[in-house]
Amino acid sequence: MKKIAALFALAVFAVAQDASAQVLKTVKERGTLNCGANGTLAGFGLPDAQGNWTGLDVDFCRAIAAAVLNDPKKVKFVPLSAKDRFTALQSGEVDVLARNTTWTSSRDTSLGLNFTGVNYYDGQGFVVRKALKVNSALELNGASICVQQGTTTELNLADYFRSHNMQMKSVTFATANEAVKAYDAGRCDAYTTDASALYAERLRLANPADHIILPEIISKEPLGPAVRHGDDQWFDVVKWTLFAMLDAEELNVNSKNVDEMLKSDNPEIKRLLGTEGNFGEQLGLTKDWVVRIVKQVGNYGESFERNVGQGSPLKIDRGLNRLWNKGGIQYAPPVR
Repeated sequence: MKKIAALFALAVFAVAQDASAQVLKTVKERGTLNCGANGTLAGFGLPDAQGNWTGLDVDFCRAIAAAVLNDPKKVKFVPLSAKDRFTALQSGEVDVLARNTTWTSSRDTSLGLNFTGVNYYDGQGFVVRKALKVNSALELNGASICVQQGTTTELNLADYFRSHNMQMKSVTFATANEAVKAYDAGRCDAYTTDASALYAERLRLANPADHIILPEIISKEPLGPAVRHGDDQWFDVVKWTLFAMLDAEELNVNSKNVDEMLKSDNPEIKRLLGTEGNFGEQLGLTKDWVVRIVKQVGNYGESFERNVGQGSPLKIDRGLNRLWNKGGIQYAPPVR
C-alpha cells in the first residue's frame, strides 16, 4: 500500500508540475517572448522612430529572451498603460510585465501576480519651476500638483501632505503623458512621480533648465518585473534572470570578458557560467544560459549605465541601486 501511495503521490506531483510549467514551454514553441512594457518612459521602456526599443526594463526582457531563446531580439514589446498593465498579465496577453511597477503587498497578494525581484529601487519626488523659488517639498503647502490617477503615486501624494498637515490640490490625469503636458502648460505648480521618471520627463519639457527636482523622496518604490501566479517554473526563470545579471556584475563578468571568464577557476564564476554544475538545466534551460544573457545583453551594471546612468541622457546616480558591496542594496542569491 505504501508503494502504491508513493507512486500515486509522484503521479500527482508530475501532473501538477506539468500543469504549472506552461509559459516556458509556450514561449519556446512560439519563439517569441511577449513583454508588457511602458512605451513612453525614457530609460525604462521607449521605442524610437524606427520601432527600436531601449530601456532598463527592455533590457530585462531581452535578457529573458537570450536565456530562453538564445536571441535577445525575439521579444514582442506590448506597450501598456498603468491602468491596463495588470489585466494584460492576468489575461495572458503578455508573459512577463516589466514596466516600472512598484511591488506592494496588495498587488502581490490580491492581483494574482508574483513579483520576481527589484530591478530598480526608486522613490517618489517632485519637479517644480525654478521661478516658483521653492527648494523643498515642505514648501508646497497650498500648491496644485499634477499626478497620474490610479497609481501608488497618487496615494503617496495624499499621505505625504496629510502627514505634514499641509494642503494641496491634486490634478489627476489618466496617463503620465497628459500629466506632464499639463504641468508644462502651467496648469499645476508641481508634478510628482517616481524620481527616476522625473529625470526622463524633465527632458521632454519645453525648457528643461527652467525646472528643478526637489530633494525629498517621499516613498519607497521598489520597481520590479512580475509574472502570473501558478507557474513556478516560469517564476524561477524570470526571477533568476535578474539574479544572474546582478551576480555577473558582482563577479566582474561582463559582455566584453565573458568568453575569457569561461576559463576562470573561480568556483562561483564556474557555477554562474555553467562550466560546473547543472544549474541551467534545473531551470529548464541549458547550462550556458547566463553566458547568453551576459554576452547578448550585459550584466546589471552595464544595463543600468547605458539606460539610466552616466552613459545615458538621464545621468541618474546609481544610489541605492549600487551592489551591496559598493554601498547600495542590490543583492542577489548565489548560483549554487
